[in-house]
Amino acid sequence: MILDGAFVLTQGFVKVAPIFGDMPNCLNMKSFKTIAATVSLALMLLSNATAQSIYSKSNLFAWCIVPYDIKHRSPADRIAMLKELGFKSYAYDWRAEHLATSVEEWKLAKKNNIKVNAVWIWIDANTDSPQQLSSANLQLLSYLKETKLKTQLWVGFHANFLEGLDEEAKVLKSKEMLDYLHAKATEVGCTIALYNHGDWLGEPANQVKVIEASGFKDVGIIYNFHHAHEQLDRYTDIIDAALPYLWAVNMNGMREEGPKILPIGSGDRESEMMAYLTKVGFKGQIGILGHIEEEDVAIVLQQNLSGLQRILSSIGDNEGLSTYGKN
Repeated sequence: MILDGAFVLTQGFVKVAPIFGDMPNCLNMKSFKTIAATVSLALMLLSNATAQSIYSKSNLFAWCIVPYDIKHRSPADRIAMLKELGFKSYAYDWRAEHLATSVEEWKLAKKNNIKVNAVWIWIDANTDSPQQLSSANLQLLSYLKETKLKTQLWVGFHANFLEGLDEEAKVLKSKEMLDYLHAKATEVGCTIALYNHGDWLGEPANQVKVIEASGFKDVGIIYNFHHAHEQLDRYTDIIDAALPYLWAVNMNGMREEGPKILPIGSGDRESEMMAYLTKVGFKGQIGILGHIEEEDVAIVLQQNLSGLQRILSSIGDNEGLSTYGKN
């Protein structure tokens, strides 16, 4: 057998080195196995060398920064703040008073090369049903269509939406709502993700039930540390089950006894929770919270970024840590 070439690992790179001449038959299989093993090792090393940490700064986005800000920043001021802190994307949460400036803000974000990677939608049984959305939610969808902003829609549910229903009825009504929302999102070029915000639909296992019942292959899950205090003892099982659908995870300092909102690095559980996401191969984005109404959200975000870096140092994520200090 004549071998035209073999893969050789040199300084972390794979290159082809020519091998000429006939090889004895007795060496063919041994040579093949050696070459195959070399290629396998080289590809593994290359993969490890190029794999980016999920906690790299470029993979972060800001979340809960619009209503949660004692300075009540304007759209222009908010975009300027994100640029100053080095964020390349953020998820847009809102209250009724913010709708009037949402189009302005999304246009400013685009102009400044900041991605709006998600927009919040809140479902309340008093105003929303599987046949009709609230006027505010309909207005939001019209603005998404107007601006051609194609993004994720993160859907949270009020406890009243499934109140008084048994398990089977909860799955059915949630599926009906997801069907309706999916159709509405598709009309404006967006996708849907279920957001754990407490109660029955705050359990990822139930979210998975609803997604699987719907049959949709383009619906995700957004997991939030700050809505997971009652799930800490089940965290690894929850992540394992949700992983095929998991698009983003929002960070928070975590202690079993609370408080609900705590700076990253101030808890005693978030370090192991973060490490587990890396261990299982999560590839989605990482959210950094504001979520404190009586604080300057710029300061809150910076505190969380600093805490995140301390944790990366403690868990040995040097790849992620090396990306900070750069805008």
